Amino acid sequence: MADPAGALAEGAEGTHHAPKDKFWALALGSVGVVFGDIGTSPLYAMREALAHSRSGGTAELAVLGVVSLVTWALILIVTVKYVVFLMNADNKGEGGTLALMALAQRVSPGRRSTIIFLLGVFGAALFYADGIITPAVSVLGSMEGMKEIPGMGSRLEPLVLPLAAVILIALFLVQSRGTASVAKLFGPITALWFLVLAALGLLHIADDISVLKGLLPHYGVMFLIDNGFLGFVILGSVFLAVTGAEALYADMGHFGKAPIRAAWVALVLPSLVLNYLGQGALVLSDPETRTNPFFEMIPEVVYWPVWLLSIAATVIASQAVITGAFSMTQQAVQLGLFPRIDIRRTSETQAGQIYVPQVNMFLLIGVLVLLVMFRTSSNLAAAYGIAVTGAMFVDTLLFFYIVRYMWKRPVWQAAAASAAFGFLDLVFISSNLLKIPQGAWLPLVLGAGLVLIMWTWSRGTQILSEKTRRDSVPLLELTDILKARAPHRAPGTAIFLTSDPDTAPVALMHNLKHNKVLHEKNIILNVETTETPRVDDEKRIRIEPVNDDFKKVVISYGFMESPNVPKALGLCRKLGLKFDIMATSFFLGRRSVVPSAQSGMPLWQDKLFIFLMKNAANPTDFYKIPPGRVVEMGTQVTV
Repeated sequence: MADPAGALAEGAEGTHHAPKDKFWALALGSVGVVFGDIGTSPLYAMREALAHSRSGGTAELAVLGVVSLVTWALILIVTVKYVVFLMNADNKGEGGTLALMALAQRVSPGRRSTIIFLLGVFGAALFYADGIITPAVSVLGSMEGMKEIPGMGSRLEPLVLPLAAVILIALFLVQSRGTASVAKLFGPITALWFLVLAALGLLHIADDISVLKGLLPHYGVMFLIDNGFLGFVILGSVFLAVTGAEALYADMGHFGKAPIRAAWVALVLPSLVLNYLGQGALVLSDPETRTNPFFEMIPEVVYWPVWLLSIAATVIASQAVITGAFSMTQQAVQLGLFPRIDIRRTSETQAGQIYVPQVNMFLLIGVLVLLVMFRTSSNLAAAYGIAVTGAMFVDTLLFFYIVRYMWKRPVWQAAAASAAFGFLDLVFISSNLLKIPQGAWLPLVLGAGLVLIMWTWSRGTQILSEKTRRDSVPLLELTDILKARAPHRAPGTAIFLTSDPDTAPVALMHNLKHNKVLHEKNIILNVETTETPRVDDEKRIRIEPVNDDFKKVVISYGFMESPNVPKALGLCRKLGLKFDIMATSFFLGRRSVVPSAQSGMPLWQDKLFIFLMKNAANPTDFYKIPPGRVVEMGTQVTV
């Protein structure tokens, strides 16, 4: 995810060597960004699990069973799977599905493995579905606390949905301004939220101290056996308690492993367990509270401030998911899964502060449609679990390649590690799939649509590249031709952008064919994306002389970086390649693509690819090239 915690992200790597004050600052920052989603789960997770139990959540076994299942889900999935194991599978300090995909491709034989690629694409698609559902279910869940406001709940109930929509619209509208000015408050507010969760839990555990028996795992097993097939269904609701666990892994690069682990063990896990125990004790002592146990926990004297704090916590959780979607989009564009898209920086100093207008609008429309369709957090909860369980299962499958090829373990060890976590994932996935008629179909449909878009773009660009390469002249062959028939020479430098530096760019061939001119200095420029998150400036530029007229320059960017060609070319001076950027012309080849039934893709997919190409960001803007220095030359290609 992108880092809305601003400067806290600086120097996250190697935090185990950092001074203690910096370490705890990073830990506090991670609380606001990493744990916001999982921190809002107590609003609805216990309620949903109890509502589905055979006894309606009133019997002792039902309460103890749900508390046990929630506690051990937090321990096995979040603590063991993510905190202990997956956080060690990092790509140069970065985590997340696409970072894991890039790492798996780099370390595995046959690096461009189709299986790894498809897993990464599927995981990324489910993340976007999660990004739409999380703000809706979190904010709506907190706003439903209006129904329990002492003496006013019944009168305020009709306002729940419209006020939730107002808050969400405002949240998306402020994205273009960036979050740097308020991000420093995220950590302290969310940390206060966790302390309140713990305090509410401690306040009510004494209501029925027998709830502590729910910490024993066998109560969860007994509860599942007692409920039979219904117990399997309940697991889908139990899983709501661990939604957001993947954020520990995705945000690892912004804060470092040690601060995130410290925040989880010292604050987040104890607060969550105490709150779920408190909710369980309250329901045991007063079965009527099972309909909304979280808000029933709040003493009347502090109801308003706690309720307002819950709204702040859900807004912060939503912010983390939204910025995560922006960051995921940046990675997907760099890895060639999406067309170029308008990515704007909202801070001159903090690299993680980005804003993607199209994605922001897509998420806003999706969130508002969900509010209208589902209307309550209970209905939305049915759609929530499948997106998160699917994304977690993808992480588990990619983890196999890390254990096998990066850590050099035998196949049986890699299979055993993945199978253990995969079994847990599949149990929860299967349980959530039973909710397809209630809304779980939604993230699957969204995910399938995004997979189709990413696959079409990736396949289409591959076909286009192959076709262009077949029709192109090798650069060395062109230099020999130019020696035999020297064209007119123009003063200055020409830079030709190309995806294949070994062939003569289309713009160069058109310039020679139609203008019959060649500049004094010619640079064949290729911008490549590496399978690492970032590239050091010392390794940014590679220069390869071809002859006196041509030089090949390759600029490398990590998949979490935004290209800036003029800034990168400034580094060429250190390598002996000097030119005046304001006396330089950039030549771009603009391709007009025509669909063809013989392209390798169905005709409808050709048309989808062409639509994506037409809506891609202008390369001039994407690469930050001065518009006044750009010359575009077009050609028609079938795909």
